[in-house]
Amino acid sequence: MLAFAATAHAETTLTIATVNNGDMIRMQKLTDEFTKANPDIKVNWVTMEENQLRQKVTTDIATKAGQYDILTIGTYEVPIWAKKGWLVPLDQLGANYDVDDIIPAIRSGLSVDGKLYAAPFYGESSMIMYRKDLFAKAGLTMPEQPTWDFIKDAAAKITDKKGEVYGICLRGKAGWGENGAFLTTMANSYGARWFDEKWQPEFNGPEWKKTLTTYVDMMNQSGPPGASSNGFNENLALFQSGKCGMWIDATVAASFVTGKESKVADQVGFAAAPCGDTCKNSHWLWAWSLGIPSGSKKVEAAEKFVAWATSKDYTNLVASKEGWANVPPGTRLSLYKNADYLKAAPFAAETIKAIESADPSMNGNSKPKPYVGVQFAAIPEFQGIGTEVGQQFAAALAGQESVSDALAKAQDIATRAMTKAGYIK
Repeated sequence: MLAFAATAHAETTLTIATVNNGDMIRMQKLTDEFTKANPDIKVNWVTMEENQLRQKVTTDIATKAGQYDILTIGTYEVPIWAKKGWLVPLDQLGANYDVDDIIPAIRSGLSVDGKLYAAPFYGESSMIMYRKDLFAKAGLTMPEQPTWDFIKDAAAKITDKKGEVYGICLRGKAGWGENGAFLTTMANSYGARWFDEKWQPEFNGPEWKKTLTTYVDMMNQSGPPGASSNGFNENLALFQSGKCGMWIDATVAASFVTGKESKVADQVGFAAAPCGDTCKNSHWLWAWSLGIPSGSKKVEAAEKFVAWATSKDYTNLVASKEGWANVPPGTRLSLYKNADYLKAAPFAAETIKAIESADPSMNGNSKPKPYVGVQFAAIPEFQGIGTEVGQQFAAALAGQESVSDALAKAQDIATRAMTKAGYIK
């Protein structure tokens, strides 16, 4: 009898791999609400920094190691892994889940043949966050649609290195999803591409030269010291402590730079990501999402958790505990019709405009591209190529090599990899 009772109440333990961003940390704190409603499910969190997470979950799913029951993955991995049969289609999220409420641009990036393979926890584009007080002091007005020339000039004017205020903070940490993501959108605005129609890399072209030169010069002139080590979290900490005049990064940062941990919360303004020669795809499109590996033995419990963490009810839970401004943004259309959210989130309009105007198909760019993706190329080889190329960009920023040398090495890295993979005949 005792043995039967123990079996009936056996716990299922879900191991979830996630990124150490603020919204995920908040989700972990609220997990008790899920386990209270599901006493037979226990949740074990494995939290990692962005580059490490990508490496670990890719290795785990490719080798079918089965360490994790739920993976935090993004718009890059989902379509590639779904086509390989590595992810479970999410068709059991419950009658009240309302898949049709997911923002179309986000939903399509996480779907293959109309089936959702990961549920978006939060969606994002990129935008400018800036200090209105420093702009006023310098006699500057942020245009509705700034250019990189304006940003470079403004950054120099509001920099006060003695006072430890730097005009601009940008990602410098190497990684395809760190400095690679930022610099690819900047390059898009100058008409650059990773590959031409025949999959030949284009780092030896004038567009990438202009992009990397502008970036390195601006950061040397107006950026913080040690910028080649700074990713999203490092720049967030700098901005919150009042050390950045401008920060161009993920729209999801908006609630943190205006939140209680920010010393400059009441001085933050928002604007569209800068244009170069074009505004097309000058801002990225991403969704940190929860997916279930197809080898999981705990699919039913995992789907329950994924449904809970990405539901409207979870949004309401965060709002009740932390306030509407702090709910996960960028996934549901209904959030952007919610009067309470719009009132609490001065960044809401800029966020949804940026998300809806990013175009992963790359239609309408000045040159046609053989790949899908705004800040990445959605091919399996991109992860390795992008990480190595990101290391060259970081080396140029750190002054370890010239912009020309970094781009020449990037061209060699990408050409070798694309030839080996059979793209280049």
